[in-house]
Amino acid sequence: MTMTSESMLQWCRRLMGFASDAPRMSFEDYVKSVPTFDTLADLPSGTAVLVRGDVDAKPGAKIGDGDIRLRSMVETLNVGREKGWKQIIFGHIGRKAEGSLNKVQARLAELLKCEIPLISDWYDDATDTILPAAAAEIAKAPAGSILLLENTRKYDIERVLWKAKDADLPALAEKLAKYSNELATKVAQVYVHEALSAGSLDSSSVIAPAAMQQAVLGKYVAGELAGPMMRCREAELVVFSGIKTDKLDDLEAIVQRGKVRMVISAGSLAMALFKAKSIMEGKEVSLGLSEDPTKADQPFYIAPERVQQARRILETGKQHGVEFVLPADFVLSDGNSVHQLGPTDQQFDVGPLTTDLFAQKCGDFVEYHRQQVAAGKPPSVVFHNGVFGKFEEARFELGTQKFMSQLQRMKQSGLEVYIGGGEGGTALERYGQPDWVTHTFTAGGTVLNALGAEPIPYMQALYLACHS
Repeated sequence: MTMTSESMLQWCRRLMGFASDAPRMSFEDYVKSVPTFDTLADLPSGTAVLVRGDVDAKPGAKIGDGDIRLRSMVETLNVGREKGWKQIIFGHIGRKAEGSLNKVQARLAELLKCEIPLISDWYDDATDTILPAAAAEIAKAPAGSILLLENTRKYDIERVLWKAKDADLPALAEKLAKYSNELATKVAQVYVHEALSAGSLDSSSVIAPAAMQQAVLGKYVAGELAGPMMRCREAELVVFSGIKTDKLDDLEAIVQRGKVRMVISAGSLAMALFKAKSIMEGKEVSLGLSEDPTKADQPFYIAPERVQQARRILETGKQHGVEFVLPADFVLSDGNSVHQLGPTDQQFDVGPLTTDLFAQKCGDFVEYHRQQVAAGKPPSVVFHNGVFGKFEEARFELGTQKFMSQLQRMKQSGLEVYIGGGEGGTALERYGQPDWVTHTFTAGGTVLNALGAEPIPYMQALYLACHS
């Protein structure tokens, strides 16, 4: 359908929860309500299909190295080729506009054993239009071909909703409506979302479906959402770490949902909780450089409002009976471990006391699981996301490395163990074996979203596309 400024404004307000009629459904209801890839079975040969692909990958030297997200798309793309569809893949790599999908193009071509042209320039932010040369290349492509559009975050239109408030939407509606209409008239009128990790408010994920005649989930994503992720929502132990404090938003939603019993945390997330817990106990502690205002532009900086949020999380967790397990010591830049950070210190990993504490708590959870199974209840569920320190450097990898054996221990004890993609998946590849866990996702952040109460943005968009 053609989008007007008014219909796009209403779309965005419903998508972002600002409208009174915004859909408010459970994760399970969204999964049941969004059409899947199989509904496209009767599309004729030559049909143009726009595929929101999981192309945010860094392929290594050979197939199987750093390309798990690309491999997740292969079945969908091969079915499209067999049916003679003309598939146009688009998506982002990283957060920066200058990133390129040239290495992704090469690996996809290897995986699919076909030529995949990369269209470097395809959109004009100044006029909000698909460039004529790009439209012409897509139009002349033969049936069964696959094309790749360059990094969507190269263009401002991709990022305009990231920090948008309700008051900003009227000024953006016309621009976004034109974007969705341009894609539908010059690229394709059928949209397939095959990017599990695309959890942000990117226009390629939440605006592109608006003007499409059909918008569906790809085979891989549909299977992940209806299968492993549905089961992962039962997680009672969440191992939660990382340098980005915005993950506290996910943790807050998870704790509020009331399912989790234990949270093991490290990284900047743990530092915020550590500070908040100390304040609640009337103690003075330093987070070192992480709370230095002169470092506010650094990813490890923990703003005062994040400490306040961490306190809310601890208070809510107490009401729900959640046990928070936080680091007992920290590894500094010189490799030494300390119990308390000084004003100029920065933690790069958890120390040996923390490793022992985490192992003890995993043991406690294994015992809880045994009691549950003995009482006739299903196996307990664990979700692990992230790494404990700057594990890219050997001197800061020990905390992460040793914890991988705890995942194996829990799996061997009969628990279901799920691990997020990205750094968590990389750590498992580096220090463990695939069968140490029940399932590895290609996207940890999307799983964290699903474990909370807020809907995944692209699921909302696909629902709106099919029920507006």
